[in-house]
Amino acid sequence: MYKKTLTTAAAVVLSATLFAQSKPEDTEVWEPVPAVVTPGKVNTDAPSDAIILFDGKNLDQWVSVNDTTQAAKWKVAGGIFTVDKSTGNIQTKRSFNNYQLHLEWRVPKNITGTGQGRGNSGLFLASTGSGDDGYELQILDNYNNKTYVNGQSASIYKQTAPLANANRKPGEWQTYDVIWTAPRFNADGSVQSPARVTVFFNGVLVQNNTELAGPTRYIGKASYNKAHGPSPIKLQSHGDKSEPLSFRNIWIREL
Repeated sequence: MYKKTLTTAAAVVLSATLFAQSKPEDTEVWEPVPAVVTPGKVNTDAPSDAIILFDGKNLDQWVSVNDTTQAAKWKVAGGIFTVDKSTGNIQTKRSFNNYQLHLEWRVPKNITGTGQGRGNSGLFLASTGSGDDGYELQILDNYNNKTYVNGQSASIYKQTAPLANANRKPGEWQTYDVIWTAPRFNADGSVQSPARVTVFFNGVLVQNNTELAGPTRYIGKASYNKAHGPSPIKLQSHGDKSEPLSFRNIWIREL
C-alpha cells in the first residue's frame, strides 16, 4: 500500500512539473501561412485561384481526343456547350495531378430512353490514354430511371455505387464537386498509393474518400496496369440515341 501511494504521488508531481514547463504557445503553429483565396459570391462561382476550363464563351481549354492537335468541336451557344456525337470525346489541354473540380451538366427535359441509354456521358477524372481509358465518374439521368447501381450517375463506373441518388429532374442543372487524389507509383511501376475521390452531387456527399481499384473497365475488374503521372480531364461522347447533354461553369483548383 505504501509503494502504491508513493508511486501515485510521484506521478502527480511529475505531471505538475511537465505542465509547469509547457505553455499554450508551445503548440501554436504560425507558418507556413495559408494563401489568401477569395471565394466566389456563391459556392458554384470560381474562387480567385481557380483555372477556368469553360467560361461560357469557347472551348479554348479543350482539344479533341481523336487528335489532340485539333480544337474540341462540341457546340458552344448561350453560355453552355453540348456534346457533339460526331466528333468524339474531348479533353483538357492541360494535365493535372491532385485537384478540386466543379462542373455542371444537364440532360434535356425531353430526354428519352431507359437504363444506360438515357443521357449517358462520363467525366474521366484522369484520362490515361485514347478512347475511354481513365477513371470515370458516371454521368447519366437516373431520375426515376433504374440501372445497375455501380453504373448510375455519380458512381465510379463499374466500381463503386454512390451513397445516395441525388438526381434532379431532366432539364434541371446538376452539379459535381470533386476532390481528386491521383494515384502514386513506385519506380518499378507498382502502386504506392491508389487513387481516391470525394464527390458531392448537387451538394450531397455521394463518394466519401473512395479508393479506386484502377482505371475504369467496361468488361472485367479494374486494376492498375501501368504507371502514369498528371493527366488530362476528359468528357465522353457516349453515342447512345438519347438527346445529348450540355455543360457549363467548369473550373478547377490544383491541390
